[in-house]
Amino acid sequence: MQIALFQPDIPQNTGTILRLCACLNVEAHIIEPAGFAASDRQFRRAGMDYLDEVVLMRHDSFAKFEEWRSAGGDRLILFTTKGALPYLDFRYNTSDILLFGRETAGVTDEVIAVADARLVIPIRPSLRSLNVAVAAAMAVGEALRQTNTPTGMP
Repeated sequence: MQIALFQPDIPQNTGTILRLCACLNVEAHIIEPAGFAASDRQFRRAGMDYLDEVVLMRHDSFAKFEEWRSAGGDRLILFTTKGALPYLDFRYNTSDILLFGRETAGVTDEVIAVADARLVIPIRPSLRSLNVAVAAAMAVGEALRQTNTPTGMP
């Protein structure tokens, strides 16, 4: 299981998601450009000392990420408020890449076009969205549960 972040622009959320990845032994990908530097104080604070424990790959662009992904044949599972299928009704594979968009703008049409699935975490209709770090935790938790993927716990 892997998590990919498309052009993240809030350093605290990215740091929190990378900490989640480190704790659950999930590989992470950042698709550039990010809205902050890796040396950003808020990013480092949110990730704490866990950032050194996460397997992280940075991709210069979505095109480079897609080239890498296509070579491996992994499915790209996009989480979006405009998703067609509730995330609990989807059947995950251990090799899936769970993709989360930019907090302020989501993803581009190019990304939507190549996603193998578009999933939604249902929320009350009067509200816009969950925090991306919360959404990532919910999504990876369900994906790991379904695939019985060990997270490194004794």
